[in-house]
Amino acid sequence: MSDAARQPEAQPHTRSQSQLEAALRFPIAQMPAHLHLPLPPVVKPGTRVVITPPGSKSLSNRALLLAALARGESELRGALLDADDAQRMLAALSTLGATINASDPRCVRVTGVDGTWRTTGEVTLNLNNAGTATRFLAGCATLAQHPITIDGNARMRERPIGELAEVLRQLGCEVSFALRDGYPPMRIVPAPLNATRRELTIGTTQSSQFVSAVLLAAAFLPGGIMLRSAGTLTSESYVRMSLGLLARLGASVQCSEDLRVIRVRGVIDREVRSTIAPCGMPAFKYDIEPDASGATYAWAAATLLPGVTCETPGLGKRSLQGDASFPDLLARMGAEVDRTTNDAGDDLTTVTGPAELSPILADLSDMPDAAMTLASVACFAKGTSVLHGLRTLRVKETDRIEAVRAELSKLGVRVDVGAQGDPDALTITPPAGGFDCSPAAPLVEFATYDDHRMAMALSLIALRRPNVVIVEPQCVAKTYVGYWADFAKWWGEGERVSG
Repeated sequence: MSDAARQPEAQPHTRSQSQLEAALRFPIAQMPAHLHLPLPPVVKPGTRVVITPPGSKSLSNRALLLAALARGESELRGALLDADDAQRMLAALSTLGATINASDPRCVRVTGVDGTWRTTGEVTLNLNNAGTATRFLAGCATLAQHPITIDGNARMRERPIGELAEVLRQLGCEVSFALRDGYPPMRIVPAPLNATRRELTIGTTQSSQFVSAVLLAAAFLPGGIMLRSAGTLTSESYVRMSLGLLARLGASVQCSEDLRVIRVRGVIDREVRSTIAPCGMPAFKYDIEPDASGATYAWAAATLLPGVTCETPGLGKRSLQGDASFPDLLARMGAEVDRTTNDAGDDLTTVTGPAELSPILADLSDMPDAAMTLASVACFAKGTSVLHGLRTLRVKETDRIEAVRAELSKLGVRVDVGAQGDPDALTITPPAGGFDCSPAAPLVEFATYDDHRMAMALSLIALRRPNVVIVEPQCVAKTYVGYWADFAKWWGEGERVSG
């Protein structure tokens, strides 16, 4: 019988704590197809675990794109480079004419194209299932001189992009779809750069990335872009991240408090006196924050282990990432949270697990990627939790709402979809008698749907319940190649310090 067809069955603990830690530290390519986590960690209260996730995927993709379009050589320190999503973005930027020097993984150097992609003819960019790269590069195709086709794997061809196509058409681009209207592959014929249409109106979109894609391109379009929103802004925190990064790099950013009206133009040269609005961006140096989405798993892990503290250096109150607010939700469930900045200006967030977890009613519209993490924590709360603001999860790497329902139900958790008028809300009710956390607990095998965030979120269950199996654990390489090595820290002594 194949691994895919085998049925879960109870198994004894076949690995010691040290053996399990060693297995988790295998190189990602050597991880087994079925990762068995037979025993929870034995961690004493007062223990501290230090985890620094890789660079933020969201900030890395934005900064890499801006550097590739800028004038001169930019330096990005701490960028996400080794994950599959990052590799897809880097390859695409090279195809479009930017020069990438990543010989030093701590500092990637990008020589930009000064606002216009340098291609000799039509190109096709295959971005696999890298959603951020797909949307951002489609939005910036208007800066090309030749047509660009945006394509991906089978799942990407199921992820809608028609709303972004309509925005590009407002900018004067010609957009067509080869297979299915509104879905990749999408062919974009750029508008002339001297096109006069620079005021756009958008409604409520399925993804904030459609908005960010246009705003990132705006800094390189003559006169910039004025964007008016006629609907509710999806995942507002990610749009604010784009605007915050543009502003930090010198672009002109003006917006209403509710983001209904946004204007972005290129970096203003105060020495130039001209009636023509500036465009473009000079080279820059920028330090990428650790990935707050990746940090949610570490913060959640500490929350599930009473008295244990997780420290995440580099993340604090000044973060541009919406997911950096995730500890506030854990605090409402009972965790102790502290954010500090030392005299050197270094940020630190610490989360300490409570003796008992309270249920939560939470709106995750500003941090939808953290929903699966919170759902796993909610499985161990003393009562029913309700998670709202999950609409965008239907069109991610998988339908994450249905995936959460299917997988957590295997534990005996009751997961209902739809509550209080929200068709995408998740209601999570743990088993009335709690979980069987004995060594003989039945094996539970979690499918991951080739979705990195499902794998990482479901792994949290193993911190309390024995005999958890994660299918295809290698999928975390999409954004967090070292995830399992960091996860091993909850079992090992490596970087723990008694508090």
